[in-house]
Amino acid sequence: MTVAADRVSEFLEGVRRSRREIVTPEGVALPVDLAEHGGRAAAFAIDMVIWLCTTIVLYLVIVAALRHGGASGIVITLVLFIAFLVRNLYFIYFELIWRGATPGKRVCGLRVIDRRGGPLTPAAVVARNLTREVEIFLPLGAVLSLGPGAWTDLFLVAWLLLLTALPLFNRDRMRGGDFIAGTIVIAVPKRMLLADLVQASARHRFTPQQLGAYGAFELQILEELLRRPASADTDRLLADVCGKICRKIEWTAPVPAAEIRRFLTEFYTAERAHLEQEQLFGRARADKHSQPG
Repeated sequence: MTVAADRVSEFLEGVRRSRREIVTPEGVALPVDLAEHGGRAAAFAIDMVIWLCTTIVLYLVIVAALRHGGASGIVITLVLFIAFLVRNLYFIYFELIWRGATPGKRVCGLRVIDRRGGPLTPAAVVARNLTREVEIFLPLGAVLSLGPGAWTDLFLVAWLLLLTALPLFNRDRMRGGDFIAGTIVIAVPKRMLLADLVQASARHRFTPQQLGAYGAFELQILEELLRRPASADTDRLLADVCGKICRKIEWTAPVPAAEIRRFLTEFYTAERAHLEQEQLFGRARADKHSQPG
């Protein structure tokens, strides 16, 4: 169904998604959509805000506890250590318990997965997040601590820009930590499950000849249309599609305006079941223009 899914994306959105196919150790090909650069930047910004707020709270607690002790050096050392610990444990902890997602990634609909289709291991999570220290935080901290005009400052700025821009220069949009850990960041489809389009009791019955009028491509187009939010434009579009389907399958019974969505939903359900059954018997059909098989 990967080819059909790409065609649906191109038909509805005008462009193909950045889709990759991951082959699991069992030999199963799984299509995934790579996370967009803007989505990854937004997720990282959200995580940084949460991390900074947490770190500031810890700073205040530590300073309040030690302000009467007079050991400012110990306080500074402790604060820096806790900042390092919280910064790294934040990403590692959430990506472990939320299966590759931090709060920022969950908000933006992103997730880290294994590039080879296997499980996301703790070692991979630790590796990709500790690498962020070398990629971003260490050079950024060094730049902020150096004086103006230092050559070292210029080198660190170039290093920071180079590693930050790395996802722009590889087809899988991986940063350094992803290369080391063998991971990629994907966009989790924000879609309802197919079961949301299935209704237990069907009012309309379709013959095998009627269901044989379309293929997988048209089925996915109909699925995308049924998932669109209700609006006047959507209603007009569904009415137009319903009329074309009725003419194509020679459906003579009138379909009232109030029943159009239900009719299309039941046709989608029956058509999907028909195509899946045909595929089991080696008669898969890509679209209405192709022959089964």
